[in-house]
Amino acid sequence: MTVNGAVNHQAATAADTAAPTAGEAVGRVLGTQAASPLSFWVGLEPGKVVQLDDVVVTRREVPGHGTVLVAGVVTTVEARHEGAAYDSDVFLIADGALPAAVVEVAEVRVTRVEPEVFVPPLPGSKVFLASSGDRDQALYFDVMDRRIPLGMGRDGQPLYVNFDFLDGTRGAHVSISGVSGVATKTSFATFLLYSIFNSGVLEGEAANTKALIFSVKGEDLLFLDHDNVRLDDRARGVYARLGLPARAFGSVHVFAPPRPNDPNGVPHVSARTQGVSSFYWTLVEFCQEELLRFVFADSDDERAGYSLLVGQVAARLKAWAEPVGDGGAVMVRGTSCRTFTDLVELLSDQLQDEGTRGEWTGAQTPLGTVNAFLRRLRSAVRPLSPIVRGDLPFYRNHSVRTSDAQVSIVDLHNLPERAQRFVVGVVLRGEFHRKESSGTARPLLFVVLDELNKYAPREGDSPIKEILLDVAERGRSLGVILIGAQQTASEVERRIVSNSAVRVAGRLDPAEAARSEYGWLPPAVRERATIAKPGTMFVAQPEIPVPLAVAFPFPAWATRPAEAATEPAKVSADPFQGLPGVEDDIPPF
Repeated sequence: MTVNGAVNHQAATAADTAAPTAGEAVGRVLGTQAASPLSFWVGLEPGKVVQLDDVVVTRREVPGHGTVLVAGVVTTVEARHEGAAYDSDVFLIADGALPAAVVEVAEVRVTRVEPEVFVPPLPGSKVFLASSGDRDQALYFDVMDRRIPLGMGRDGQPLYVNFDFLDGTRGAHVSISGVSGVATKTSFATFLLYSIFNSGVLEGEAANTKALIFSVKGEDLLFLDHDNVRLDDRARGVYARLGLPARAFGSVHVFAPPRPNDPNGVPHVSARTQGVSSFYWTLVEFCQEELLRFVFADSDDERAGYSLLVGQVAARLKAWAEPVGDGGAVMVRGTSCRTFTDLVELLSDQLQDEGTRGEWTGAQTPLGTVNAFLRRLRSAVRPLSPIVRGDLPFYRNHSVRTSDAQVSIVDLHNLPERAQRFVVGVVLRGEFHRKESSGTARPLLFVVLDELNKYAPREGDSPIKEILLDVAERGRSLGVILIGAQQTASEVERRIVSNSAVRVAGRLDPAEAARSEYGWLPPAVRERATIAKPGTMFVAQPEIPVPLAVAFPFPAWATRPAEAATEPAKVSADPFQGLPGVEDDIPPF
């Protein structure tokens, strides 16, 4: 954009320019561009520079109201030759054959007017780089009674988010989008959790507030309670400036599926040996809790026409299945089932027999629908057999629970996608029902779920999508806060994204950035998001009218096995911590 008639001043070389200090005048409000209470342009003084995301302020005396502060964030910076008529003039100007001046201008998007007298800044008014007090006013940090650090701004100062928009007081839920492997979505989500737990905003509730993380990317998230050996003094200094300790998570427990065909149910993890428990569901639980519907947790299952049949069969299993022994096996109509394969074979025989089919379906059901149901059910045998069992000791606690530690991690990376859907659906339903029955929103439960577009796609319906919609719409009142991450927000159910009070974007694909779901990003920020480096996120929250460019610090906890210190971080003074308990895994020997 060309700014005609901007303040004329002598050409300044790069050596003459210097970054201004806080509170220093950087320029004046332009008169060649219309200034409004929402935005204005600044002509920079010789030797002064501002960059994107800098916070600037100007003031105006208004009769009857006194001094009005107009503060905003720099959204565009431009430089041009004033006096050049043709593109080729740049060469003549550089050789000194044609007189011209270098003019730099910046567009400022207003974030706050204090007091709220919405008048434009006057042309020629001095514009200053915001000092600490003005900066806090411009970004509403001064009115955040409970704020948590998000990371550092481009000015090297901390940036915050209002916890009222995270804990359900005035809003809840977080949506994080970005290209896989580049946007560092999971790293930001874990830092956000760490900041919540360690910033002091939870006060007396900190010990009982829980986080449930579903991990699908290898074993990288299994070492959150181990110090990061790569953390250096510079990174520790960043944590100090944010007011956070530079250490690992203090209380972590990992849940992993059993190893396939292992008679002892040993957790299927390789790099971690302590603080790991197996999770699975017995056939008794599968039948009594009507978990069959989560076997058909794909949106395609709802469109296939056998969803009613799924409900009928699940109800019959609940009514007819009886426990056998102490291993979780069941007896269904005289047939004993010890494995998921046994149960599927029983259902196949009963539904293919004309004499017994009606008792299971409860109505006249077309044979084609029954066969489609059975084909889908048989395809679930291999992925679900390790986690739906009737052949393991029943006396051992095998459920995923959030009571063991502050952060509970459910490792899914060794499970096929079909089994991952089953686990996510069943665990979320259980935790949501637990919070419902508690009758109170406190203590909070934060749920971190990656690949949200897979579990709650925009098109179609599924049991998991129903639960996630329930969390998005009612979780705020129940104290269940969803931190969802996805590569493409355009493919996630709209109601889930729209109910997220805090929205975050990392590196975006250019085509995805053009979608309407990113309308909360100004055009210039959208373009920047396509070239954002790992560790840079754009965060929008309701109080601040522009997204903040945030650089969150290097993790103080291990993000992969190679970064993990030998021993877990010790932050508890409990003398009994680490001793074996009744819920610990029994060694396979």
